[in-house]
Order: sequence, then C-alpha cells, then structure tokens
Amino acid sequence: MTDFSGLPLVIEAADLLPRLDSPQLILVDLSSANRYVCGHIPGARFVEGKRTQLGQPPAPGLLPPLGELEKLFSELGHRDDAVYVVYDDEGGGWAGRFIWLLDVIGHTRYHYLNGGIQAWPADKLSTEVPASGTAPVHLHLDTAPTATREYLQSRLGAEDLVIWDARAPQEFNGEKVLSAKGGHIPGAVNFEWTAGMDLNDHLRIRRDIAEVLQSLGITPDKEVVTHCQSHRRSGFTYLVAKALGYPRVKAYAGSWSEWGNHPDTPVEV
Repeated sequence: MTDFSGLPLVIEAADLLPRLDSPQLILVDLSSANRYVCGHIPGARFVEGKRTQLGQPPAPGLLPPLGELEKLFSELGHRDDAVYVVYDDEGGGWAGRFIWLLDVIGHTRYHYLNGGIQAWPADKLSTEVPASGTAPVHLHLDTAPTATREYLQSRLGAEDLVIWDARAPQEFNGEKVLSAKGGHIPGAVNFEWTAGMDLNDHLRIRRDIAEVLQSLGITPDKEVVTHCQSHRRSGFTYLVAKALGYPRVKAYAGSWSEWGNHPDTPVEV
C-alpha cells in the first residue's frame, strides 16, 4: 500500500507502517539529534528544528532566507508530487512548525504522525541515515499562512479574530518576562500547547481538543492567529487548528519575541 489519498492530516503509526516504501514519501524527523541517532523511523531524514527559523533577535522565529530554505528542501529531495510525513519527539512543536513551513512554500500534501516518535513501535526503529538529495530546488513563499506584526495590529479588536497564545500562563500574565515587555497581546486567549496533548497517550493530540477549543472561543468561524515566543510551541497549535479543518489559520512567526520587544505594540497583563 503506497497511496496516501484519503488519509487525514493527522495519521497513526498503523497508517504509516504499510506506506513506508511509498515512492511519494518524504519522512522528516524533527526530534533532537541524539534521539535521531539512537533510532528513528526507517527512511526518515533528520532536520534540526532551528534550521526552519531565522535565529536572530529580535524575532528569531521568522523565516530564514530563501536560499537556506531551498538548500534544506534540496537535501530532503523535495518534489512537487511528494507526500511529507513529519514528526518529532516533543508532541508536535517542531513538526507543526514544519507543516506551517510546507504551507508557506505552497506544498499541501503532508501528514503529521500523531504522538511522533513516542507513539512509534520501539521494535521498528532504524539507525540507517538516508543519503541527502542534491537536485536544486526553487521555492516560492506564500504570505497567506503568516501574520505579520503589522497585520495583527491592524486586526486587533475584530470580532472575527481570535489570538491563540500557546505560551505558559506565567508568560501570558506577565509573571515570567522573556522580552522587554511582559504580558500578552490584547484580547488573546491562553491555552498552553502542552495542554492540547494527552500526556498519558504518547503525547498524541487529546481526543476532546475540538470541544476544549470551542469552550475557549477558539472556533472555526473566526480567523485564528497563533503564536508563542518564537513560533515553536505554536507550531503545535497551528497544526491542531489545521487538523480540525479551521479554514482561516495563520501563524504569527514573530511571536512574543517581536511583539514584546517592539516599542509601539499594545500589551495586556
């Protein structure tokens, strides 16, 4: 079985196992380097999560230069007909950010392995490292999946907007300050990223996540803009909203590292 058509965005190990030999598959492991070396899903290519970030203050979560992204996707063997399956070892932060990156490059054929490496059978791991691709890749970056600071400021107070802050409550309420300013974007809703995982089920997305978000007002009739400090934790929340079929989802990649360090941004505590 090699066909991925008909599968939901979030898949299970039982879905992936019979498709590991698919010629369409590009399997991306965003776990720690040590975890990858110790054992990964057969055929998976390692990507350090920070390669998907600019990594420079004041907003390290912004995209790296286009040339660096083209080099990364060349190494992955990117093709227009590829189906990506991405996973990590932390419940979906880096993997979700990579899915956002796939949206940014306009590649919509992708899946997330629910729970990541935690949910993969331990007797079906490999330590073989696949060869990197070498063919040049040319990318076009779509701005639609991303909210800029200017865009978000222009939308503050809109009835059809909800800002999903994926940081810890201590960051949200200003007790823990990681930028020049503490607190949160006015009107934002705080639901920490790890609260969306089932810690008793290999970090899979909790089964009642749709109901929980509904109760918080994070609903599919609104534009959802999600962020954290550098758009790693909010990679997971972006992924969740996409998996639930929310039609208008954006990541604020600048996140609090940009908002909290900018002189003209409003803040609530």
